[in-house]
Amino acid sequence: MACPGTFSDEPLSPAGRLFLQRKTDVVIHCIARTKNPIDVDGAKATIMSSPMGQHPRFCSLLVRDENGFEHWRKTRLDVDRHVIVVKNRVNEDEEDDEVAVNRYVADLSVSSPLSTDKPLWEVHLLTAHKHLVFRIHHSLGDGISLMSMLMASCRKVSDPDALPMMVPEKTTEKRRDSPWLLGSMWGFLKMAWLTLVFVLEFLLRSLFVSDRKTAVSGGDGVELWPRKLATAKFLLDDMKEVKKAIPNTTINDVLFGIVSCGLSRYLDHRTPNALHEGLRMTGVAMVNLRAKPGLQEISKLMKDDSETRWGNRFGVILLPVFYHKRGNDPLEYLKRAKVMVDRKKQSLEAYFSYWIGDLTMTLLGAKV
Repeated sequence: MACPGTFSDEPLSPAGRLFLQRKTDVVIHCIARTKNPIDVDGAKATIMSSPMGQHPRFCSLLVRDENGFEHWRKTRLDVDRHVIVVKNRVNEDEEDDEVAVNRYVADLSVSSPLSTDKPLWEVHLLTAHKHLVFRIHHSLGDGISLMSMLMASCRKVSDPDALPMMVPEKTTEKRRDSPWLLGSMWGFLKMAWLTLVFVLEFLLRSLFVSDRKTAVSGGDGVELWPRKLATAKFLLDDMKEVKKAIPNTTINDVLFGIVSCGLSRYLDHRTPNALHEGLRMTGVAMVNLRAKPGLQEISKLMKDDSETRWGNRFGVILLPVFYHKRGNDPLEYLKRAKVMVDRKKQSLEAYFSYWIGDLTMTLLGAKV
């Protein structure tokens, strides 16, 4: 099946080119579980008629010109090459479907790169487990783009012709606790100071400063090490209860607190009495830079002049995680996480990382 429309080759964005480099070759894996047995022919037909099967990025080959620059080139889409059907159980020794599928995806992530002789995506149908595994190269789009597209491909059970509702936009009331001008000036000064501090830290840690080696540190060739994929489940109602313990806390704050607490306990288990209190580990978080937060209507993402356009529109921020010995109050991790995330939100660190990355890719190339 050919994709609709005729277009000339389209150059990749700087972020898209970065994700295609050997050391930053990123493939997104998404696992979905079905209630009923998978109808293979029906799944193929649904994919081809969905926004995923019609989207220009999902109908284009990656090609390189004589100067080595990457472009998207429209091609005829052969759904049989993109839908891989696995009829037998992927691990006969493992009875738990979730564990077996996790092992399958972990092996895929290191042993099966996406082939460049077809558009850079696949859907694996694990019929014996009633699971689907989406494999999509990050150069095709970021999380907001891809999740918005997948949502647009779904339909309501109660109304098969209706699109699922996107997350409603939040409305905030303006506070009038202090004079408008004074509050604006203080907010600007705080933003400028935090941006300066975090940008300097970003540059130093990118170029010169490294974290101390711990049990969670990688090494040369870490991208090729064997991997294990595990699933951790948290009830949303439980997370909301934790969120209520500290005013104005978000679910993201709770998740960051869980990661901080979990890493400290893991290091306590692996290297007891070997680490000093307050040891820093630097994490990286992705931040959506579109004008509107959250999932978007797919039609808005496809407009060239849209502020929420398709592609990789995100910056990165550094999120420090500090080791604390066992016995600390878990809520202390959440308090520290909230303070750090709030400061990061008030700075322009994410925008700086996007601008500097875009400028470096444009002027100096991917290798630099």
